[in-house]
Amino acid sequence: MTRNWMLAAAAALALGASAAAAAVPAHITAALADKGRPAEDPAKDEARKAGETVALLDLKPGAKVADLVIGGGYFTHILAGAVGPNGQVVAYQPAEFIQFQASYGENLKKVAAARPNVMPLSSTFGALDLPDGLDAVLTVQNYHDLHLTPFPKDTAAKVNAEVFKSLKPGGVYLVVDHVGAPGSGLEAAMKVHRIEPSIVKQEVEAAGFKLESESAILKNATDPHTASVFDPSVRGKTDQFVMKFRKPK
Repeated sequence: MTRNWMLAAAAALALGASAAAAAVPAHITAALADKGRPAEDPAKDEARKAGETVALLDLKPGAKVADLVIGGGYFTHILAGAVGPNGQVVAYQPAEFIQFQASYGENLKKVAAARPNVMPLSSTFGALDLPDGLDAVLTVQNYHDLHLTPFPKDTAAKVNAEVFKSLKPGGVYLVVDHVGAPGSGLEAAMKVHRIEPSIVKQEVEAAGFKLESESAILKNATDPHTASVFDPSVRGKTDQFVMKFRKPK
């Protein structure tokens, strides 16, 4: 009896592992394996849960998606592979970031040159004009930047409104960022580059979106939520929230 129970348990575990693996569609798995990605990027995939994150966008080959604030272009390359040659990735790098650090502009040029289906965009936050008809918008570890003190106080509201306008009805807006301590407010954006999830939920829903789900794939209970995300004690292993919003049909 005991042996039968153990075999059943082992079978259940194997089935669970298979189901977890199947949660990342084949075209996204292929995008992760694409040899055209920068050589240093695949080593980051497990920590960043790249496949699982992109899978939440519900993208199919041929889709049109925006990577909102691309940083180094890590997710831009994956999205370009996932949507394929008949799809399009709008790669947005804000002019404010490029002015602050020239490498942001170089990153945008590199990914656009490497991926024919990437459309670079580098306006200011205030002048952001995304193409209409997008299937999804992804922003990773950058939502808090909309509340940096050099930017106008309505920057987040304007960006969220633009994302809402540009998405198709039923489109997905996926927001990933570092968790801020409860009660830290908007000051955490500038001080430690974090934001409270409740603030993001309130702001994005105010733009007309509905929160569909939250994922725990990037949770880390050891993060105290008070250290800067650049502090060596937490860098690369912060507690992060993943919120999937949808534009109503």
